[in-house]
Amino acid sequence: MKKELSKHELEYIDEYQKNGYCCNFLFQDGALIETESKYSYQPDEIFIVAHHRYEGMSDPEDMSILYVIETGDNRKGTYLLGYGPSADLEAAEFFKDIPEKNYSANADINKLT
Repeated sequence: MKKELSKHELEYIDEYQKNGYCCNFLFQDGALIETESKYSYQPDEIFIVAHHRYEGMSDPEDMSILYVIETGDNRKGTYLLGYGPSADLEAAEFFKDIPEKNYSANADINKLT
């Protein structure tokens, strides 16, 4: 049996990286950019393998969503998006524009290969 993860973003990011989700993405100028290749992805090129929502235990305004991403050209990584009062609204709109068919129903880290 695998050790169950606590609900901290960094622990999930570490676990996903161990499973090959090592690319880093940043949101800039209306696109999601892979930091190594500098390729700009549009919403239809992004596939969401899983997502995890977090709320800060001590600060309810400390909220984020960790997106586990695969791209149309087989890059794998994560993106952490803040939400709530301090959210980047443009980045949040970008993720809303990802087609529903590009979202996986599987959010169980233990089932990733």
